[in-house]
Amino acid sequence: MSPEERISQLLMVAAYSNKDESHTRYISNLIQNYKIGGLMFLQGGPVRQAKLTNYYQSVSETPLMIALDAEWGVAMRLDSSIRFPWQMTLGSIQDEKLIYQMGEEVARQCKLIGVNINFAPVVDVNFNPDNPIIGNRSFGEDPIRVGELGIQYMKGMQDHHVMANAKHFPGHGDTESDSHKSLPIINHELERLNDTELYPFRRLIEEGLGSMMIAHLFIPSLDSTPNQASTLSKPIVTGLLKREMGF
Repeated sequence: MSPEERISQLLMVAAYSNKDESHTRYISNLIQNYKIGGLMFLQGGPVRQAKLTNYYQSVSETPLMIALDAEWGVAMRLDSSIRFPWQMTLGSIQDEKLIYQMGEEVARQCKLIGVNINFAPVVDVNFNPDNPIIGNRSFGEDPIRVGELGIQYMKGMQDHHVMANAKHFPGHGDTESDSHKSLPIINHELERLNDTELYPFRRLIEEGLGSMMIAHLFIPSLDSTPNQASTLSKPIVTGLLKREMGF
């Protein structure tokens, strides 16, 4: 591949199975002319998505990485499919093997429609009742328990060949604003972050986590650059996540 093609392989583009033919042509053009590396389906239905995935794979010189944001199963994004409980509900389950089995079933359904990576589990520790974006998407307020259940969900998927994704690093559980709309500030010191927010991420890394999603957060104790989102922070992504935590 040329340098441009290798760069394109790093790009994952939003795709839909509930849009018209012009959208299909648009995605096909990106695949054939720009050689993008993957697609993340956001809306549609499982049969339509499977058919589109087969088509897009057929016109791509390099196999595409297909992703879905399926925290409570493919029903999070797709119609006419099984919806599993919120992670907060799962946090009440005493038998952790049930979480593994759910991950196994989510992986089976993902593979049926050609999905390689599921952007789950959420391993944010739910500390702030005013958090508008995490809340019932978290396993709970105990970082140890969040880590244990996150590992079970992760292994249920990865043991069955669907890559898991831990989010939202380095921890979105104690915010009072939505990072889709603003840049939340986390003012905790490093000691607190290590003991609480970072703990589940460390555990999943130790157990073989396949991928990580970085949050859009401003965390002065990790990077004091004014208004620097953690997503684009070298001290956080390269320094903390890659070098210190070994991911």
